[in-house]
This record gives sequence, structure tokens and C-alpha cells, in this order.
Amino acid sequence: MDDLNMPVVDDYGTQSPLCLIRQIIDYEIIFDREHLEEQYILKDIMFASCMNPKSGSFYVDLRTTRHFTQIMLGTPEKDILLTIYQQMIIKHFANFDQQAINVAPKLVAATVVVFNALALSPQFAPTAIKFHYQFNMRDVAKITQNLMLAQPVSYKSNAMGLVRMWAHECHRVWLDRLLFPEDIAAYMNFMRNGLKELVEFKEEQVFEEPLIYTAFIAMCKGHEPSYKPIEDIEELRNILENKLEEYNEAISVMDLVLFNQAMEHITRIARILFQPCGNGLLVGVGGSGKQSLSKLTAFILNQDVFRIVVASNYGLADLRTDLQTLFTKTGVAGLEMLFILTDSQIVDNKFLVYINDILSAGYIPELFAPDEIDGILGKIRGEAKSMGILDAPEHLMTFFINKVRKNLHMGLCFSPVGDTFRFRARQFPAIINCTSIDWFHAWPRDALVGVAQRFLAKIEFPTDEIRDSIAEHMANVHLSIDDANNEFKI
Repeated sequence: MDDLNMPVVDDYGTQSPLCLIRQIIDYEIIFDREHLEEQYILKDIMFASCMNPKSGSFYVDLRTTRHFTQIMLGTPEKDILLTIYQQMIIKHFANFDQQAINVAPKLVAATVVVFNALALSPQFAPTAIKFHYQFNMRDVAKITQNLMLAQPVSYKSNAMGLVRMWAHECHRVWLDRLLFPEDIAAYMNFMRNGLKELVEFKEEQVFEEPLIYTAFIAMCKGHEPSYKPIEDIEELRNILENKLEEYNEAISVMDLVLFNQAMEHITRIARILFQPCGNGLLVGVGGSGKQSLSKLTAFILNQDVFRIVVASNYGLADLRTDLQTLFTKTGVAGLEMLFILTDSQIVDNKFLVYINDILSAGYIPELFAPDEIDGILGKIRGEAKSMGILDAPEHLMTFFINKVRKNLHMGLCFSPVGDTFRFRARQFPAIINCTSIDWFHAWPRDALVGVAQRFLAKIEFPTDEIRDSIAEHMANVHLSIDDANNEFKI
């Protein structure tokens, strides 16, 4: 049983699911809900569970936990982390040239240095504001996973490219979730300490901007996906503008201004969606572009967008029906899909029980009725057998779930305003633990000016100088309001 401390404590100080588990352990009997006079005696069952000390309820029923031998597992030591992840990296880079083979283990050592510094620093401990500052082994796994996207043909005699890829992945996993300038400065110091493991590479070259890696540039040029750096920001702009034109013609019109920050967010979302089981948590105030950029990115990667339509009477039953459709498309038809869900669509926090299950396990218990499951397994049986999967219900079901996890991507678009986001993240830990965070900060001045110029272009002015001056003033007004709000908060 995962997340034993997940159930909320009710008004009477109890947790109903844990009370049921305790009752089963105490009496070894359960009753049939349809025929209460019938009882089933349970024998030879061992209960094993785990808990997350940073999420869920911080109280667990003592009458339940008394039946368990409790073991505390801390973060593995540096030597253990190196042993685990260096073996993976060394195996992947075995076909590269000698220069890359020599660098690969050092990349893992540098990652562990930064990870330990973040995990042990009091400055990066979770607080009410920085509740998402949770650093665990998943971070090291995500960095290692994307480093293994490198292919020999793209990095032949280019060890610097691999080191810059390492810096990019660290930024995407850790830097993208940081909120305050002092945290960013401390993180960069940790990165410089990690870079000491790679003494032959200079800091200025490793962190030189633009530091962006993506795989869709090769796809847009008609080649196989290749995870490589963006060397020319104007080339990226041209490709994205062409894709935006195609989107507007094929699907619906989105009047987007692709300033530098917006393009960076597209590459970050693409990095998440390119990975199997890749799920993103996009955090920003309304109007920051989370949904629009997600839809454009899914279009670039040839993924379909799935959304629910929430009406006044939309409830759990309707959500289950929509999720059944989504699972059928991804698990049976094999379509790659992005499920975009906003916080305003979560009219009942019970919705997040299903979302938490999708993120953590990839499946929702009892989502389908037994006869529906038989129909699903019948549709995928031929495909599974061709891949060497045994023709047994449990093996076919595992194949179906893995196929859903590979093809289904979650795009959670949440707002940080208020306490709702913090409460939901604590009650449903997979929102933070099983997603890659992309924080949409305030737009920079050049972005505001660009957006103003885009809309003012539809209006006739005596001269272009007047139009530019008005755009500058509009940006100044927006920034002055933001500054005033910050002073008021202080």
C-alpha cells in the first residue's frame, strides 16, 4: 500500500480507510456488501506499506501502525547514488568516443554534488511559500534519463556539448522550480561546485546562453528526433512561427507573440512531453500562456490535446467517463495525447484522487467494469502477443497500463494565487513528486512591449514612432502596477 498517510483525518480524529485496514488485520474477516450475512475469512496475507513524510496527513492512526514494523529510509549516501547512476550512464555511453566515455561518469558525480547540496541546505527546505522545494532521488533519475537521450552521431568529439546538456538538465529539473533571486544565486553556486568534478571545462563556456536543448528541431526538418542544442535563437523563432501558422490554419487561431521567454517555455514543455510518462506542472497566474503554449507544443510533437468540458452538473461520474475515453485512446488505439487540466476545472477535490493515481501509478482502480476490461484486453491481445507478452489477463493488463503511461501526458495548469495550490499539493503528493515543474514568472519588459506592438499594429497611427511610444508606455504601466503590488505585500 503506497502513501499510507494519504487519507485525511475527519472531524472525529479518525481515518476511515486506515480503520478498515486495521479491522481486517485484527479480525481477518470481511463481509460481502451485497449479502451482509456472508463473510470471508482471510489467511496468509502480509501487509506492507510506505509513507511520504512530506505530503499527505502528518497523523497516522496509531491503532493501525501498531501492527507494522516501522523502518525509516533516508536519502542514500553519495557512494550509493554514484554506483546506481554511473552504471546506467557508462552503459549508455559505451558506444561513444573516448572523450565522451571519460566525461560520462563525472556528469553523475557533478549531479550528486548539486543534489546533496540542495537536499541538505536549510535555505531550500520546504516552507509554506516554498512547499514545492522537495528534492529527492527522482531528480537525479530525471537528469540521468535525459542525458541518455544523447546519441553518438550528434556528440562525436563534442564533450563540451554533453557537459552543457548536463547543465541544461539540471536547470530544467531544479532551476525551473525556484522562486526567489537569492535561491537562484545559491543554486548557481552549487552548480559551480558540481562543475569542479569537470575541471577541464570552463564555467563561462558551460553556462553560456542560449542554453537550450530540444528534440523537435530535427523533427520539424523532417529528420529523426535528436536531442541537440539550439545554436541560433532566430532559427528556433522561425520554426516556431511556422508551426504557429500551421496550427492556426489546421486547428484554431491563437494570436501569440513568441518572445524569447515564451519560446523557452515551449522547449521546456516539449522536453517533458518528449519523454515516456512525461507529465508537467505548469504554474503561473492567469494569462501567462500556460494553456496556449501547451497546445502549440503538443501540435509540434504530433500529439492530440484532450480536455474536459466542465458544466454546472459535471461530477465524478462524468470525469470517469472522460478518463475511460482517454485511456481507450492511449492504451488501445496507441495515440499520444496531452491531457490539459486547469485548477478551475477541478470543481471537486475528489477529482484529484484520480489525477494522483494517474501520475503515480498510471492507472485508476476500478475505472473499467470487468466486462469492459475483457473487451479492452481482447483488442490489445494481438499486439501484445506480437511483442512477446504472455496471453494471460494479468500480463495483458500490465501491457495496457504501460502503454497508457507511455502515451498519456498530463499538463496541469495551476495558479499559485491563494492557498488552494499549496493545500492540494500537500494532500496529493504526486502533483509535485511525479511531474516536472515549469514556473511561469512575470513577463519581461521586451515581452510586454512586443505584445503591445502586436495589438497596436491593427490600429493606424500617423507614424511608427507614436505606436512604439504607446507600446513602451503600456509596458511601463504594467510594470509599475506590479512594483506597487510588491511594495504593498512587503
